[in-house]
Amino acid sequence: MAIVGGIDIHRAQLTYDYVDLATAEIHTGRVMPAHRAQLRAWLQRFHGRDDVAFALEGCTGWRYVVEELVQAGVSAHVAEPAETAALRGKKSRAKTDRADARHLRQLLVDGRVPESWIPPAHVLDARVLVRLYKDLVDERTGWLQRVHATLFHHGVPAVAKSLVTAAGTEQLASITVPAAAHYAVDAGMRQVDRLTAEMLPLRKQIVALGSRQPGCRALQQHYGIGPLLGVAIWEELGDCRRFTSSDDAVRHAGLDVTVWSSDGKRTRGHLAKQGPPVLRWASYEAAVYAARPSSPDYAYYRQLRHRLEAHIALITVARKLVRRCYHTLHDAGDIAFTAAA
Repeated sequence: MAIVGGIDIHRAQLTYDYVDLATAEIHTGRVMPAHRAQLRAWLQRFHGRDDVAFALEGCTGWRYVVEELVQAGVSAHVAEPAETAALRGKKSRAKTDRADARHLRQLLVDGRVPESWIPPAHVLDARVLVRLYKDLVDERTGWLQRVHATLFHHGVPAVAKSLVTAAGTEQLASITVPAAAHYAVDAGMRQVDRLTAEMLPLRKQIVALGSRQPGCRALQQHYGIGPLLGVAIWEELGDCRRFTSSDDAVRHAGLDVTVWSSDGKRTRGHLAKQGPPVLRWASYEAAVYAARPSSPDYAYYRQLRHRLEAHIALITVARKLVRRCYHTLHDAGDIAFTAAA
């Protein structure tokens, strides 16, 4: 590449630092304001060239920057943020946007950019829908927990297993609590109803995608993975050909156990949890079905459950599922990420 650079992304500006390898001339500056049209105008300086490459971190805003770079014929490299920071080393001087852009440029020059997978647009769109659904689920769960806490605080017996069932509605209609607590319960249930109304059509849309997309359908051969969880695992795990083994897929999911080792000492830690939270959620939810006698992992789960706590046994099964999904997507190749009909 004749021109190599780095871009540091912020909401107010894009800081760039690039070098022309033919002349050794370095260019620095900012693209302001930071939006698509302004970036497109700035990229006109590279019009007609096919020897330009830029690196940027995979932080919020990377999508439109990559789309504009690709449209302008510029090679885009998305760097994994945590590994990029580790390669910077111990900070000895003030950290600035220019220093970050220069660091990315130097990594690209040296060929040491910790590359992240750049998904196709339809995969990114599916990722937006699934993450939105998960956020709605979490918020709805939070309101239900708040209502349960209010009832418990006032000594209301927990009769109904779920407050959103007919039995739960009947129980809430007959509770005797102070007016303020009654208002809090009613307000909480209104929020639950609102979030449910948002979730249902969104879930239907995700399930429809999972029923049509080849990669999602392939994942559903594994027990516990349906259309919804299939889409979640598919869009978060991504093209598994970028991993060298299933261990890398487990590490990407954040389901690996941290280990501190020095000389003859070795201490196991906790789950790393460095990876997409939605992927950990989906793999764990699928692993819950291992507790069913019809599951092929039932005997394995029962063996673990006898020695370990239930949630640890489920996490272990979740790792096995991630490994299976890795092999499924890896073997499917390009067809796994073709757009659904």
